[in-house]
Amino acid sequence: MRHFALIGKKLGHSFSANFFNSKFKIEEIDADYQLLELEKIEDIKEVLKSTPLDGFNVTIPYKESIIPYLDSLDDAAREVGAVNCVEIKDGKLIGHNTDIAGVEASLHWLDVTPEHKALVLGTGGASKAVQYILSKYGVIHLVVSREKGRGDITYEELTPELLALYTVVINTTPLGMSPDTESCPAINYEHINPSHRIFDLVYNPAETKLIKLAEERGATTMGGMLMLQTQAIASWHIWRKCLGM
Repeated sequence: MRHFALIGKKLGHSFSANFFNSKFKIEEIDADYQLLELEKIEDIKEVLKSTPLDGFNVTIPYKESIIPYLDSLDDAAREVGAVNCVEIKDGKLIGHNTDIAGVEASLHWLDVTPEHKALVLGTGGASKAVQYILSKYGVIHLVVSREKGRGDITYEELTPELLALYTVVINTTPLGMSPDTESCPAINYEHINPSHRIFDLVYNPAETKLIKLAEERGATTMGGMLMLQTQAIASWHIWRKCLGM
């Protein structure tokens, strides 16, 4: 039997185990997928010693801090500076970024083009994948952070004029994720209108508070389920190829 996992800090919200285990059952694949919560990234060493794994995914908050524990990165993961998929080949840990595929599919669905300008909320590993795709397609964007100096602007600097110009808003933070469903990014929702496209990477719940408030203002919205599924399938392709399955 092959063994795969998701590594993160708090994983009660995750659908990944259900997704993969259902896939394995339907396709009669002799494999399982488990959730492994780590209090700190340093614990990955002990996990890898005690848990037989053929590959694993990485989620918040370890997509960047996992890198020093890997033997190598593929070109895209190196350029992005974040990893969400690790293959284990001949005892070596190789990092990939399949979030890129998920972001690309989602922005295609939202019909985001170079004529748009985007606001990226958050500065973590998922934000880096979003920035990578926006840059690839020539979409001008600003990164919004709670802390001055971490992004391009802070939430306090996000004026009505900027919201009018930057009509694509992408939430890469965990705000609104179950069980904290009443939280949402601190933007002025009164200035959201039908010209806006809102992409919330959070997929649980399907309708986050951000999406609900944006829909009330007439915006086009999308949650994170397509991204979840696309990056998961891309991870599976990497593992299958590595294992010769």
